[in-house]
Amino acid sequence: MQNDIITVKDTHVQAAELVMEDVLKKFKGGKFIITIAGEVSSGKSTLSYLLGRMFKMKGINSKIIDLVDYYIVPPLERRKWRADNGIKSIGFDEYNWPLIEEVMEKFRKDEQATLPLVDLLTDHVDTLITDFKDIQVLIMTGLYASFCKKADYRVFMELTYRETYEAQAYTAREGLDSFRKKILEKEHKVVQEQKNNADIYIDFNTFMNSYHL
Repeated sequence: MQNDIITVKDTHVQAAELVMEDVLKKFKGGKFIITIAGEVSSGKSTLSYLLGRMFKMKGINSKIIDLVDYYIVPPLERRKWRADNGIKSIGFDEYNWPLIEEVMEKFRKDEQATLPLVDLLTDHVDTLITDFKDIQVLIMTGLYASFCKKADYRVFMELTYRETYEAQAYTAREGLDSFRKKILEKEHKVVQEQKNNADIYIDFNTFMNSYHL
């Protein structure tokens, strides 16, 4: 996403350090894909940014891809589409998974790729051309990122539905009417299905306890 705003707190730095320490036990060079999944406003973007910065400090090139750019229905049309198709349509199948898998494959092969990029100021979908040559780590973040089949390492960010709701109310990124609340509830159910697939689990409410599943 373009023009997204992140807030970095001490807990985010601690989480990034925990994840980085564990990742470096498994990353032995070559191509490596990390996914960061979790609730809306759980800190996915912040964690991905911090990991990218830590990799850079170690001389490792990384690139971040936000899966919010890969919705099949573009932002300006999505609310109407969801209203027309009902709450049952919300979830995993809203993402363009064939395109996501194609991007991951091009990363593995050091190829150039054309990527969608949502501008949060306009809600328009722009196009980014990137070259994966010399990129060693791909960080993919999104609600359902753990469903990426070819990931090497999966992070799950915990957040309760109530915390997600309160965070949305605070940021006001989208209006919190009754329909939006139903969307958050449905997304919460799908997001939680990814927990058991995680290599590491981050919960800011348990004093940064993290453990392997």
